Amino acid sequence: MREGVRLGIDLGTVRVGVAKSDPSGLLATPIATLPRGEAIDQLRELAIEHRAIECVVGLPVALSGRVTASTEDARSFAHELATVVSVPVRLVDERLSTVTASALMRTGGKSARKQRDSIDQAAAVIILQHLLDAERSQGSAPGEVVEATGSDSD
Repeated sequence: MREGVRLGIDLGTVRVGVAKSDPSGLLATPIATLPRGEAIDQLRELAIEHRAIECVVGLPVALSGRVTASTEDARSFAHELATVVSVPVRLVDERLSTVTASALMRTGGKSARKQRDSIDQAAAVIILQHLLDAERSQGSAPGEVVEATGSDSD
């Protein structure tokens, strides 16, 4: 298991949930919900502040495994994030993370209206905890590391 804090990211169209792991990589905890339009810059700052070794972005894939518009949005976001952080950015399958987070919050007594700000963070925790558990059991992190997109167009 690699030592160091990782940031988990649940990308939404309006908000971005963020979680972080402890330095030993055992436990993910929620840290922020960011406005989508400010997320890249704020994630760069969070990566520096927490001395992250990696950013983990949830990759929404349909249950059938089909690529969707959300899948492409997450890939694009991850590539953009990779251009501003000095650590690897990894995409990991996030199927059902938001559904699971919402169900857990309902079980805990939170209404859908009160869930909005914290559901993104909870989904980020689920995404990151999945990565941590998989890395611990398999000896390597799941998913794919993305490369920064170049700015050689125009």
